[in-house]
Order: sequence, then structure tokens, then C-alpha cells
Amino acid sequence: MKPDANPYRPALWGMWLSVGLLWLLHWLPLPLQAAFGNAVGWLLALKPGRRRKVVATNLRLCFPDAPPAVRRRWLRQTYQASMRAVFEHGVLWWASERRLRRLLHIDNPEAALGDGKRPVIWLAPHFVGLDMGGARLAMDWSAASMYAPAKDPVSDHFMLRGRTRFRDALLIARHEGIKRTLSVIKSGLPFYYLPDQDHGRHNAVFVPFFGTPAATVSALPRLARLTGAQVVPVVTRQLPRGRGYAVRFYPPWDDYPSGDLDADVARMNRFIEDRIREMPPQYLWLHRRFKTRPAGEASLYE
Repeated sequence: MKPDANPYRPALWGMWLSVGLLWLLHWLPLPLQAAFGNAVGWLLALKPGRRRKVVATNLRLCFPDAPPAVRRRWLRQTYQASMRAVFEHGVLWWASERRLRRLLHIDNPEAALGDGKRPVIWLAPHFVGLDMGGARLAMDWSAASMYAPAKDPVSDHFMLRGRTRFRDALLIARHEGIKRTLSVIKSGLPFYYLPDQDHGRHNAVFVPFFGTPAATVSALPRLARLTGAQVVPVVTRQLPRGRGYAVRFYPPWDDYPSGDLDADVARMNRFIEDRIREMPPQYLWLHRRFKTRPAGEASLYE
């Protein structure tokens, strides 16, 4: 290799080709995009590999009583829902606001700000429609969210573009820390918060997730306590046959936080479990939700 050669150039070209594909697809009606995503997801679900094993393990741990045939169907549908969401990002990045409002529907916008008196944390679990919901909310409310820069500059640019197209959305880089987040919430901006992934032991507690201890970020009750904010859950559902996405707010949580950190984090997990049971294939099972184990416990993904 020449000394000045860029080892990342092939990867960047690949990203630009992917962006080009999304741009072409976004011109199609959403039902056709959905059919394309479902077909690609069906093919990927057939391919053995590490990621497929992760999905199968997650479903087995969380739904041990489900018949194997049902879990296999959910595995296939997980890939299909995920690929639909990936390809439909082109709509987020380039479609007009008018088209997006038609495809992304808020069921109960009057519930968005809870009691309307206190700051709001929108608890947004990792369902496949997460980015769609965030973009739709940003059309109606100035809001803030945590942001982890992507590894490659191409996807990072377009992800940022999709999240900030219509209003002055405030994206807080993860490295900026808690002080900036607290200040933003106290200022009154709704905070779109995604706390249900395994980020290791730091600031995490082990609480049950479908009965299995899972390292869970404990920031939600901490943020609510330090800012006086109310927690208003919001979930985005991917609708069948390319009919778009539906965003729904849930009532603000009473008596939260309670002062018992483990109990407050476990309450969050129980809420997410209930929503997953309503649409099992739409949760982010591709993520190793049980990656971090209590001391002395072996990996669940080996």
C-alpha cells in the first residue's frame, strides 16, 4: 500500500453506493419499498452467522415458552422489519414534509407534553421505527436527543440530516456528559431518550428483562429526579404492507422516580416488555441485549 493511501476509501465508496440506493428507493411508493425490504430481510434471515445467532438467542431467552416455529417466524420477521426500516430511511432524508406527515402519523399528539407543567423525558425504546418517530416528533416540537456519532462520515452526515431537517433539533453528543443533558431538560426542551441497550457496567444496574438479569442504564430515574421531569413513554409502530408508521404517547408515569433505583429501572424494563409483547418482531433483537453478565456468569451468546 502507498504511504498516503486511505484504508477507509473502499468502505466510503460502499457507503456512498448505499446512500445512492436509498435515494433511488425513496421515489417509490412506500408499499413497494416495504416489499423490497421484506424480500431482502427474508434472504438475510436464511443466512447462518453470528448476528442470526444473536437474534435467535434473544428470542429464546425472552420467550422460552413460545413454540420453536413461532420463534423462527419472529426471527424472519425481525430481519424483515429491520431491513424495511433501513431502506425507508431514504424517505426520512429526502421526502417532502407533506409526504412524511402522510406516512408518519401521531395517534395522540395532545398527550406529548404530559401535564404540560413540568419538563418532559420521552422514553423511546429501541423499536425499528425509532428514527421515524423521532423525525415525526421533530416536525411539531423543538426537542433534544442524545447522539452517538457514526463510525463513518457518510452515514453520520445523513443521519444528522434526517434528524434536523424541519426544526432546530438539539443533538447532544454522548461525550458531552450529564451536565449538558440536565441543562437542556431543565430548559423545557422535550428529551427523546433511548436507554434500553447494553452499554456495559458503567452507570448500569442488573434488573430483569423478560426474567433474565440485564445490564440496564440507570440514567432515566436519575435524570427525572435531578430535573423534576415527567417520563412520557412514546413508541413508534411499523405498520404492515407499507402503510407507514404510527407514533403513540403513553400516560406520564406517576410516582417516578420512587427513590429505589433498581425498582425504577425495573419498571422501565417492564413497560418495554409489555410493548414488545404487542409486536415481538419490531424490537431490536439484533443487539446483544444480554452481552454484559453479572460477575462470574458466562456469556449467553457463545
